[in-house]
Amino acid sequence: MTSTPIELDTLYSLGLTSRIENYPLRDQGPPGGLNRERNLPHFLPIVPERPRPEKIALVALARRNVQPETRDATRINQQIRITPIRVVSETGEQLGIIPTEQALERARDAGLDLVEVAPGERPPVCRIMDYGKFKYDKNKKKNSGASHTKTKEIRLRPKTGDEDIRTKIRQAEKFLEHKDKVQVSVLFRGREMAHIEEGRKVMEQVIEILSEHGKVETKPQQHGRRMICMIAPK
Repeated sequence: MTSTPIELDTLYSLGLTSRIENYPLRDQGPPGGLNRERNLPHFLPIVPERPRPEKIALVALARRNVQPETRDATRINQQIRITPIRVVSETGEQLGIIPTEQALERARDAGLDLVEVAPGERPPVCRIMDYGKFKYDKNKKKNSGASHTKTKEIRLRPKTGDEDIRTKIRQAEKFLEHKDKVQVSVLFRGREMAHIEEGRKVMEQVIEILSEHGKVETKPQQHGRRMICMIAPK
């Protein structure tokens, strides 16, 4: 049985051995052993090299710095590969179900984009529009809704008079018109804790009048000396 010589560069590239310089050379005399031209012996020890610590650190750093790819999930223009599709024109006109290529051509002629607005429909619904403006308005609306929602409070007492109640209600109506939430609080002091039902009647009166402008988000609840109800804008 004869063994096939193995190229040193092949073993080294696979990390299965060290360089030949790490092995002492001996004159084996007759052919078949290691000759004077530094060829490989027939049997070379397979000694995997351990990764150097600095290499491990570099690999870990590279993996940590890899950022996940983020893309807008909305498909536009050539990304829309399904055909046919239901198309709405830039003016809101229903163009019906037409081939995607025909819709793309119409969008190109108008200098606009073909945007998939309802991918879950069968067939998907696409609209011809300015995608850049659409994306800007969408983000603006999202940020506006998140940043402008505030909570205002009106405070009442179990013995608050009708005129004062009407004043508080007008304030609450303005808050709701500006899309702010309103926390209605009825405060009880001293012996007023014996008149919780009167406070509840005042609360229910306010809720009923404000029902035209808002909806109850949190029902009236007693928290110590305070009864609280949260009303959100419609």
